[in-house]
Amino acid sequence: MFINVFVSLSFGLLVAFQSEGSSYQSNLQEDHKVFQGMSLLGDSLFTSVDSAAMEKQLNDLSDAQRQYQEEESLYNLIWVGRREAYLGRHDLAIKTFTQAIEKYPDSYEALRHRGHRYISIREFEKAVSDFSKAAQLMEGKEIQIEEDGIPNKLNQPLSTVQFNVWYHLGLAHYLLNDFENALKAYEKCLEVSDNDDLVVATLDWYYMTLMKMDREAEARELLDKVHADMEIIENDAYHKRLMMYKGEVDEDDLINGDLNSDQGKLQYVTQGYGLGNHYLRQGKIQEATETFMRVMKTNYWSAFGYIASEMELAKLKNE
Repeated sequence: MFINVFVSLSFGLLVAFQSEGSSYQSNLQEDHKVFQGMSLLGDSLFTSVDSAAMEKQLNDLSDAQRQYQEEESLYNLIWVGRREAYLGRHDLAIKTFTQAIEKYPDSYEALRHRGHRYISIREFEKAVSDFSKAAQLMEGKEIQIEEDGIPNKLNQPLSTVQFNVWYHLGLAHYLLNDFENALKAYEKCLEVSDNDDLVVATLDWYYMTLMKMDREAEARELLDKVHADMEIIENDAYHKRLMMYKGEVDEDDLINGDLNSDQGKLQYVTQGYGLGNHYLRQGKIQEATETFMRVMKTNYWSAFGYIASEMELAKLKNE
């Protein structure tokens, strides 16, 4: 069995660039299934390309490649990898970030992005290694704003490289069921969460980690930091979930999208893991399983909620 994600490109061509001291090639072939990894349930994960809907994303990749041709720099090379990842080609992105790491060995930025893509393809140990090394390299460095690849409604970058290293390190440990180390990472992440969007993103996983460790009193104390009038620009899903944990949002109101639409599916995969995990904590195994299975049906397999739902289903299967 395989899970397929259709990634639309403006044309099915071999996109390549070469520059002094480096060479690079992106095999973006039309209607060609490219293996990305194995799910936690034993399914093959593929990315497919078709020529229908993502002209802008491919143009963005071409622009990034051209900019790297014109000026070889860590910044430009990272953007090539990021643009590849947005097209679902995590395999190519990992190769590009590896090239960046080899060329710029002190680059914690490249390690941060490669680690993220290792999570996408379920290679969590490699992700932990990358994020841990990034954390060492960035120690004592000035907080660095990270530009958004997909801007929010205000076109205002909210996160930092430091935040993303700790956040994703915590997630990688969490997906390995290493909750002690996940907790340490989220504690560090909270220290660099300097706006409400970052605070709620961190607190959500921090809360779930404490609950996994049966430290419910501490988890409940975290919720004191959450209130209805927080200034949220893009992380509404995390905020709403935390409000559910506080008892101020009903479970039935957490997910109200149309599962037949792409937007509804994306909302479900974003919220579904938190709701399913909430059911697990309450001992509602059937409701949790059904929720996780609905997340699986969205086929958004690189989303963190999807991966975490896989983790829970794999554990339930083995119990």
